[in-house]
Amino acid sequence: MGFGRGAGFLLRGLRLWRERPRLMLLGIVPAVIVAALVATVLVLAVLYVDDLVAWATPFADDWDGFLRGLLRTALHLLVLAGLVMLSIVTFTGLTLAVGDPFYERIWKAVEVSLGGEVPERGVGWVRGALDGLVLVALGIATAVGVFVIGLLPVIGTIVGAVLGLVVSGRLLAGELVSRPLEARGMDRAARAALMREHRGAMLGFGICVQACFLIPFGGILVMPAAVAGATYLAREALDRSPR
Repeated sequence: MGFGRGAGFLLRGLRLWRERPRLMLLGIVPAVIVAALVATVLVLAVLYVDDLVAWATPFADDWDGFLRGLLRTALHLLVLAGLVMLSIVTFTGLTLAVGDPFYERIWKAVEVSLGGEVPERGVGWVRGALDGLVLVALGIATAVGVFVIGLLPVIGTIVGAVLGLVVSGRLLAGELVSRPLEARGMDRAARAALMREHRGAMLGFGICVQACFLIPFGGILVMPAAVAGATYLAREALDRSPR
């Protein structure tokens, strides 16, 4: 499965808004709660971006005003990009942790529609919460990495932003796909081995989900579709696997 195929799974998930609107509305409840929390923290963080950039670049205090302003403006934009990526990953992790019972109903409904073996039990709220918190921690590490790479002269800002998009998109896809796979008793190593065969699809799916999350209120509406799309992706990966 390639990049385009991965993006197509999100489109299949979005179609459920037309086919199963009541089911999809369940996914909005936890998304709204977490989105309000994340947005509040993001706004507060943005207010202190200038202080953070000035603290991280004391070596530029004696530079020419134009060069100093150019550097700090580029870093300012990079930090904002990192905060947005961090907020998306945090939103996903916390929403899955808080709303696991809601999203379990969505991915199980997709499983039933596809036929075949359907797990009787989900991963459980405690396990789902722990996985969500791990995703948040990885998101923080990604944002820090983007900021550090951005300190590189000339190309740092562009490379950091692109790398952050790719890494965070892959993290999102991995966490979303884990639910239906973990419910089948697959541990982290087994899930990684299975999805390693479909890197392109995972990347295409994750980046498209993240792009939708960049749209105002997009995360709230797309989150249920992302859970459904990840289930379609996981099932196709299982069906194609010789194991």
